[in-house]
Amino acid sequence: MKIKKIYAFLILFLCGAFVSMAYAHGVDEDTQTFLLGNSGVAFGSFLYIGAKHMITGYDHLLFLVGVIFFLYKPKEVLLYVSFFTIGHSTTLLLGVLADININAYLIDAIIALSIVYKGFDNLGGFKRFFGKQPNTKAAVLIFGLFHGFGLASKLQEFKFDKDGLFTNLIGFNIGVEIGQFIALAVVLILITIWRRQPSFMKFSTITNTALMAAGFLLLGFQLTGYFTS
Repeated sequence: MKIKKIYAFLILFLCGAFVSMAYAHGVDEDTQTFLLGNSGVAFGSFLYIGAKHMITGYDHLLFLVGVIFFLYKPKEVLLYVSFFTIGHSTTLLLGVLADININAYLIDAIIALSIVYKGFDNLGGFKRFFGKQPNTKAAVLIFGLFHGFGLASKLQEFKFDKDGLFTNLIGFNIGVEIGQFIALAVVLILITIWRRQPSFMKFSTITNTALMAAGFLLLGFQLTGYFTS
C-alpha cells in the first residue's frame, strides 16, 4: 500500500510539473515587488528567493531527477550534482554581472532539451540508436551552464542596484543550492525505496518516458513563445 502511495506521489509530481512548466521560471508578485524595490545588500532575502525559485523550478528539478535516477552511490550523486552546480553557478554569476543578454525563450528551450536528453539517455537511447554513449559528466556540466543562463535571464529582467549586487547574487546562488538539496533529498528517498521493488525497471521506463514528454512539452511552449513574441 505504501509503495502504491509513493508511486502515485511521483506521478502526481510529474503531472504537476507538466501543468506548471510554462511558469518554471516565473517570479511571484511579492518577489517581483521586492526585487524591483531593493537597493543595497539583502543577502538573506536573496538566499530565500533562490531557494524558493529552485524548489518551484520544475525544469531544473526534472533534469536533476533524470541525472540521479540511476545513480546508486552517494559519491556518484555528489559528483554529478557538483558538475551541475559548477555549471549553473558560473553562468548565473557571469550572466548577471557581465550583463550577457540571451533570449530567455531560447535558453529555456535548451533547458527543455536537456530534460529530453536525460530521459532518452536513461532509456538507453544513445547506445540503442547510435551505438555509443556520450560523456555523461560532460553533458551534465554543459547543460548546467545553460541552466545557469536560464536563472540569470530571469534576474536580468530586474534592474538591480549595483551596490551589493555581487553579495546578493552569492546569496541567491546559495539559496538555489539549498532548494536543490531539499528537493533532491526527497526525490532520492522515494527512488531509493522504489528500487527495492520488483517493479522498479517498469517504473523507470515510465518515469523517463514521462521526462521526455515533459521536455518536449516545455520545448514546444518555449519555441512558440519565441516565434510569437
